[in-house]
Amino acid sequence: MSKKTTPPAESQTTGLLFNRKNYRLMLIGLAVTILGFALMYGKTDIYDFRKTVLAPIVVLAGFAVQFFAILKK
Repeated sequence: MSKKTTPPAESQTTGLLFNRKNYRLMLIGLAVTILGFALMYGKTDIYDFRKTVLAPIVVLAGFAVQFFAILKK
């Protein structure tokens, strides 16, 4: 019986999943999200406009930027 010889596997170089602009948008979205959570932090009035309205909008905007960065081609 003869041995079956398989050709050596070619090394496939795979690039990054996203390009530079996508990663930059993801980092911007992460920074906006962190800013939103930082706006929620504090020991002042819990029902302040900043904590109940502004900060959640900023967090959702950060998530939206990250979502856009992932889906952008």
